[in-house]
Amino acid sequence: MSPSSKNLTITFDFSGWGSKSRLSLTEDDAVAGREEIQTIKSCQVLGQFTASAVAGNAVLGSVFYALPAVVAVGGVYSPICFFTAALVLFVWRPIMEELASALPISGGPFTYFLNVTSKPLTLVSATLLLLDYGSTSVVSAATASAYLAGEVHLPFPYWVGTVIVILLFVTTITILIIVSAVHWAKSGNDLLCENWKIGLERSGTSPGQIMKQVYFGFCLGMLGLTGFECTPSYVASIKDRQFPRVLRNLHLPAIVLNSVAMLLLLAIVPLDTILAGANVLSVLSARVAGRWLQILIVVDAVLVLCGGVLTGIVAACELFGQLARIRAIPASYLKLLPVTGAPYTSILSFAGFCGLLYASAAGRLDVLSLMFSLVWMNVMVMFPLALLLLKHNRDRLKRDRNTSLLVILTAFVIICVIVVGNVIVSPQNLEYFTAYFIGILFSFFLVQNKSQIIRRLHWTLGQFPWLTEWKRTSHWISRLIRMVRRLKTQPVCILVKNEEIDQLCRMVLYVRQNEETSCIKVVHFIDSEKGVPPELEENSRVLDEAFPEVTIDIVSDIPALYRTK
Repeated sequence: MSPSSKNLTITFDFSGWGSKSRLSLTEDDAVAGREEIQTIKSCQVLGQFTASAVAGNAVLGSVFYALPAVVAVGGVYSPICFFTAALVLFVWRPIMEELASALPISGGPFTYFLNVTSKPLTLVSATLLLLDYGSTSVVSAATASAYLAGEVHLPFPYWVGTVIVILLFVTTITILIIVSAVHWAKSGNDLLCENWKIGLERSGTSPGQIMKQVYFGFCLGMLGLTGFECTPSYVASIKDRQFPRVLRNLHLPAIVLNSVAMLLLLAIVPLDTILAGANVLSVLSARVAGRWLQILIVVDAVLVLCGGVLTGIVAACELFGQLARIRAIPASYLKLLPVTGAPYTSILSFAGFCGLLYASAAGRLDVLSLMFSLVWMNVMVMFPLALLLLKHNRDRLKRDRNTSLLVILTAFVIICVIVVGNVIVSPQNLEYFTAYFIGILFSFFLVQNKSQIIRRLHWTLGQFPWLTEWKRTSHWISRLIRMVRRLKTQPVCILVKNEEIDQLCRMVLYVRQNEETSCIKVVHFIDSEKGVPPELEENSRVLDEAFPEVTIDIVSDIPALYRTK
């Protein structure tokens, strides 16, 4: 029989009374638990150099697409813009180190917010990260395709090349820097002085005009640091106490690379040529060494940028997996191919999203790069915000370092200044960013609040009694109720150490506000000396009666598992 709207509250809200159960785990269970813990620890296989290499492609490969975007607004001051932008990461490194020390779990800002705040804010972080990973892959692929198209005649449209280069891999531009430095030493500073003179004539020589140009170039210069935010996404695979060294290994080369490359360009290539093309390093290599180095740079660009594409794909798949585990997206994203173990649903979804991102920008690399810079800034603001929430909500978590509040506030001020500059340079990119941000976030919230949507739909159908007389409508009402009940019976476990009712109440309230389930399992590991907390069962019963829409079950008496070494 299909319930009508008058018993909607009973149908959806009351979930039954809680129960009490005890488990006695055997020694085999204890052995299995210890083996699983060892398996998790064995995943820490990356040392400082191998871990640096994972995100290194994205960080150092940004030189290929950051130079044209910055020189367009920074002009002859671009080396200064890149250098000052790279120095900003000295503020972020202690923040990222403390977060990784307190929460050494892969996933980056998404994991941090999941552990220190509510799920809605966590979904906001997931939206920004997905945009960041998508922008990383698309901009890297598009830039690689542009370098390739500039040297060979492609037998297919330009956008097809962007898709094809997603399958390629890794190397470096050290030869270019060395050869360019030698060429500069031989040719002298005449061209550099000429470029400087032309730049001053176009931008003006007043202090206000100079500061404005440096400011805008500094804001876009942060684009040369993209990829740095990906390192926390695999921190669980990095060996103990190596994460600070990984950040150092990525940061110090980034300080030098973009600044030096930009300075070499201004010293060797005419300013108008630099401003006219996207393949500026290809032009530089042709001038200093000829065709052979130009081909090498093109191949290098394609391979390194494809490494950036791979970084975005891997990070996105990890993000999709985390979202599926907290039921923010369908569980199908956890399915793997039988042979390779690849998360095919995540890969296909991310590829489709990247294609949509690229098509919506009409294939324009300049638009994608500027929007990428804005997305990256919003991702970086999540680190100081997550640390601030960590210090406020979970300050008792152990960590290796303690960042001062002044450093966190400084990061907020810097990021606000940079975001404002990016918006002023290109207001259109704020429109792109806002549209995608709202669209993705809305999709997440729809999936996250399925039961609420079904309840509203059920209520709407109940307002038209004549609809319930139809057999098909009655069938759909029954299906809606079954769907809600299925969602409500998915259990959420709460691990408690004592019986304090205020802590239990906060945990229950968190589940009610952030999860769709009405089934809570309160799990307590019994201490052989202290025994069961005397008021745990009574307090749980009180909460069970105070929240009739939630079933609170107590699961206890689990000896030996963690006390056995």
